[in-house]
Amino acid sequence: MAWNMNMIDRRRFLRGSGWALALPMFGSVWGPMARGAETRENPKRLGCFYFPDGVPMPLPEDPAYKDWSWFPHGGGNEFTFSKCMEPFESLKDDLTVLSGFSHPKSRNVHGHNNADQFLTAAATGGGDKEYENTISLDQEYAKYVGDQTRFASLVMSTDGGTGTARGTHTISFDRNGRPIPAEHRPKQIFDRLFVKNDADSARRLLLSRSALDEMLEDARRLRQSLSTDDRRSLDEYLDSVRQAEVKVEKAKRWLGAPLPSVDGDQLNLELTTEEPREYLQTMFDLIFLAFKTDSTRVATYQIGRENGVGRSDHLARAVGFNLAHQLSHETKNPDGWKNFGTYCRFLNEEYGRFIGKLKATPEPAGSGSMLDNTLLLLGSASSAFHLSRNYPLILAGGKQMGFKHGQYFNHAGENFQGGPWLGEREPWQDEAKGEDLPLSNLYVTMLQRLGVQTDSFADSTGVVESI
Repeated sequence: MAWNMNMIDRRRFLRGSGWALALPMFGSVWGPMARGAETRENPKRLGCFYFPDGVPMPLPEDPAYKDWSWFPHGGGNEFTFSKCMEPFESLKDDLTVLSGFSHPKSRNVHGHNNADQFLTAAATGGGDKEYENTISLDQEYAKYVGDQTRFASLVMSTDGGTGTARGTHTISFDRNGRPIPAEHRPKQIFDRLFVKNDADSARRLLLSRSALDEMLEDARRLRQSLSTDDRRSLDEYLDSVRQAEVKVEKAKRWLGAPLPSVDGDQLNLELTTEEPREYLQTMFDLIFLAFKTDSTRVATYQIGRENGVGRSDHLARAVGFNLAHQLSHETKNPDGWKNFGTYCRFLNEEYGRFIGKLKATPEPAGSGSMLDNTLLLLGSASSAFHLSRNYPLILAGGKQMGFKHGQYFNHAGENFQGGPWLGEREPWQDEAKGEDLPLSNLYVTMLQRLGVQTDSFADSTGVVESI
C-alpha cells in the first residue's frame, strides 16, 4: 500500500522512494546562509557524561599520592595533573576541574546508588523511602532547545535500557522523573541518526497518530466515571500520552526533511565491550557526529553503572584488568592505587580525545570551534570510599558562553583526601572542616550560559561566579 504523506499532514514534504540522505550542516552549505544573515548564531550544545565508583584519592603521605591522585595538585590557575589526569594536559586551557560539590539530599547515600541523581539532585536514596526522581539537567535544556533539531536529545549508556531504581543504566530522566531508556548498540544509534526509510516512517507515524487519537478519546469518556484519586492517576497517564503525542507531531515535521550524510566507513558499528577502547571511541564519535550534523544539541552518556554489574564493567580490559569496579576495592594491595588510576587514565584518554576532536573542528558559521559552543560535564557521584561527597567533576568547553577555564576550582582543599575502601565510614569523613557546595549551583550556571532563563534548578542556592 502506498502511504499518502498528506494523510499525515498538509505540509508539503520532500519525497523519495527508499533511503533519504543529504549533506550535513558543513560550512560549504551553512556558511553562505550564515553570511547572508548577520544574526545567525552557532548552536549551543550540552553533553553530560558519567562514570561510576569514584576515583583514586590516596592520602598525601601515601607514595602514590603524587602520581595517581585523581584531583590535581594545587588550586586556581596554579595546579598540576597527576599521571591519572595527564591526558588533559594539552586541553588544560579548555577545562576546569572542580572539587567540593555534591547533592545535599544524597550525601548519606552509599556511592553504589548515586547515578540516578547525578543530573537531577533528587532524594533517591535507599532505606524505606519510596523511590522517586525528578527531571535531569539535560532534559531541562532539551525543553528549551529540543524543538530546533530532529532529536530533542541523545541518551546513551554502555549497558543500555533503564536498569533499576538505584541501579540505573541511564542518567536522563523526563519531567516526571521517569528514566529515559539509553541506547548502547553503535549500529542502532548510527541508523537512528543517519538512516531512515520514509515509507516505513510515514506508516508508523500514521498508526501512532490514529492510536493516540483513539486512546485520548477513550480516556476522556472514562474520566467522567472515576473517583478523585483515580482521576489523578489517569491524569498522570494522560500526561505520558501527551508527551508521546508531542513526539509524534515533532517526528511528522522532520519526516520529509533530508537526513545528514556522514561517512560511516570509519566506524566499526558492530562493536561490543569485548573491544572496550574502540567501543568507547565509537560511542564518543557518534555524539560528535550528532553534534556536528546538528541532529541534536543535547547528549548524555553513562559510561558505566554502579555495583560492578553489567557489560560496562568489562571496559577495564582495555588496560589489562578484568573488572573495573573491583579496582576501586583493591587500593590497599600493592600497586592498588596505580591500577585504579590506570583505569581512570584510560577513561580520561578517550574523553580527552573526544574533547580534542570538538576543539579541532571549526564552526560552520565561524566564532571559534565546536568546543567553544559546546558545554561538556564529566563526573561521578562518589569520590573516595564510594563516598557521596566531593564529586570528581570536569567542566569543558563553552568559551563562547563566557566560561573561563584553565583552573582547578578547589573548594574541598585537602579535606576529602581518601584512602582504601574498608566497607565502613572512616572518622575523617564525619570531621571534614568544609561543607560541599550544592552541585545544582553549577547546573544553574550552566543553564544560564546556555541561554535558559532560570534562577534555580532542584535545590540550588545560587550560581558559581568564578568559572
